[in-house]
Amino acid sequence: MDISYALTPFLAWLVAGVSKFIINSIKAKQLAFSFIGYGGLPSNHSAIVSSTAALIALKEGIGHPAFGVAITLAFIVMLDANSLRRQVGKHAVAINKLAAGASDHQGLRERMGHTRLEIAAGFFVGIAVATAVKLILA
Repeated sequence: MDISYALTPFLAWLVAGVSKFIINSIKAKQLAFSFIGYGGLPSNHSAIVSSTAALIALKEGIGHPAFGVAITLAFIVMLDANSLRRQVGKHAVAINKLAAGASDHQGLRERMGHTRLEIAAGFFVGIAVATAVKLILA
């Protein structure tokens, strides 16, 4: 059994998440536990799907059917992060402003989607993790 296909996306998620926490903590000049969640640099989702696609490309080749499926999934996830989820975040900002005085309003999460830079950073984190896993577990 080849554990690298399960290990790689997990490591990509971990590296992206730790990186995001460090970057947000530096920006906030304090430990940024409140920023854990959706949004931010690098994109965890992009790191996960790109690491899987990259590992398949490295181990099986780009002609393998699994690579086609993985790259399709990666595109869907990354497009969704930049379009739909980003719009949801913008709507949450507007709704929170409208409902600011309401006593029963819980406040919606505003950090939902990603910019293209955040997605690209996640993409490169994923490729780096897949390359490292391939080299170490080869």
